[in-house]
Amino acid sequence: MGRYRRLLSNTAILGAGTFASKLLVFLLMPLYTSILSAAEFGEADIISQTANLLIPLAALGICDGIFRFALESAKNEKGKDVVFSTGITVLSVGSICLILLVQLLRLISFFDGYVMLIAAYVICANFHSAAANYLRAKGKNKLFALQGILNTSLTIVYNMIFLVVFHMGVLGYVLSVVIADLTVTLFLVLGARLWRCYSPKAFDRQKAAEMLRFSIPFIPTTMMWLITSASDRYIVSAYAGTAENGLYAVAYKIPTLITLVCTVFIEAWQFSTVRDSGKEDRSEFFGNVYKYFVGIIFMGSSLLVATSKIFTRLLLDESYYSSWQYVPPLTVALVFSSLVAFLGSVYFVEKKSVMSMLTAMAGALVNVVLNFVLIPDHGAMGAAMATVISYMAVYAIRAYDTREYLKFDMNTLKVIVNTILLSAQALLMIRSPNRWYLYQAAFLLLMFIINGKNIVSLLVSIIKNFKKSKKN
Repeated sequence: MGRYRRLLSNTAILGAGTFASKLLVFLLMPLYTSILSAAEFGEADIISQTANLLIPLAALGICDGIFRFALESAKNEKGKDVVFSTGITVLSVGSICLILLVQLLRLISFFDGYVMLIAAYVICANFHSAAANYLRAKGKNKLFALQGILNTSLTIVYNMIFLVVFHMGVLGYVLSVVIADLTVTLFLVLGARLWRCYSPKAFDRQKAAEMLRFSIPFIPTTMMWLITSASDRYIVSAYAGTAENGLYAVAYKIPTLITLVCTVFIEAWQFSTVRDSGKEDRSEFFGNVYKYFVGIIFMGSSLLVATSKIFTRLLLDESYYSSWQYVPPLTVALVFSSLVAFLGSVYFVEKKSVMSMLTAMAGALVNVVLNFVLIPDHGAMGAAMATVISYMAVYAIRAYDTREYLKFDMNTLKVIVNTILLSAQALLMIRSPNRWYLYQAAFLLLMFIINGKNIVSLLVSIIKNFKKSKKN
């Protein structure tokens, strides 16, 4: 099996599990939005985002290190176990420190009663991530996909129990995520026998130092990305209230369809870039894949902008309908978030985690400054525009900087043309003139003319590979 077929196969395996599970979440959005008011949804979002900000800090970035270094020890089972044992030991120390650190949140009245819940959220998420990343590094992609399905399914089941049966509101919504992470972690430890891969005696100080040198820059990197995507939630809540933040937060969930596609692909892509590409042909591999990636992301985003009102009407309770107006700009923002993530794989494969951190920091700085400039006058729409500009800024920086490590065809002209069209389409959708659907159809046609050739050729390639695999 060639590297392109392997990439398609891994993406399909991961995608099958992820899409099936995440689709359930979207289908249940009417239930969530009918049970939780916009203000309650905004409160739950603030608690979740706070926990997400603490996750990389408590983990010391080691979950990325477990994947990268275990992947590098592909043919050395003992070496992989040393990596896993070392990573889990570091993660355990970080979790103890977190329990002490998180007590500072008691100084903020908003978090009263939620401090230990946030700590549990962070710790369970990190151990789940460490176990899942180790399995992914070992090439257990089917099991990795299965645990993703199980995690989402359990989150939904616990949501139904805590929200519908016990009426636990914000607490139940967040607690369901915590218990789902804990359950899946236990499933992986027992089902995949990960307890056999861990031994305190296997802890290696030298390996820990090596892993931390690689991983620690991911702490500010991940936190900067979270600041870019989450700082607006705090500022919107402060200036416009938790109800408007609830509308903005729920609108964010619709264009996450884009990041869902991107996340599935990047998980398979990182595996392929390390295992299936040598330095001599890496540029060609990156260039060919990026060409298809750009076409799919922009075409899918154009369709999402055109149907933003329809999605909002179908997925959300009537009281949340006005949130549709934030979907078009957030879709543009998450397109560039996806392109940034692809370019981040250059830093990943070349182990340039410091540059990944610095570029993420630049994006967070731009985002926070623009949030304070735009949100006071424009509310959540100002937050959406700040997010768009910050991701575009990081893309421009990374597109320039990554060429120092790996030169490949970035299809710059096509990206610029697609960006102009998608931005104009989003603006027109927000204004919604008479017969707006005709304008949206015209934009969709233009986007297909520009990107259709690459998408069709990719589909043809997939069909050919499928036929070959059936013959073999």
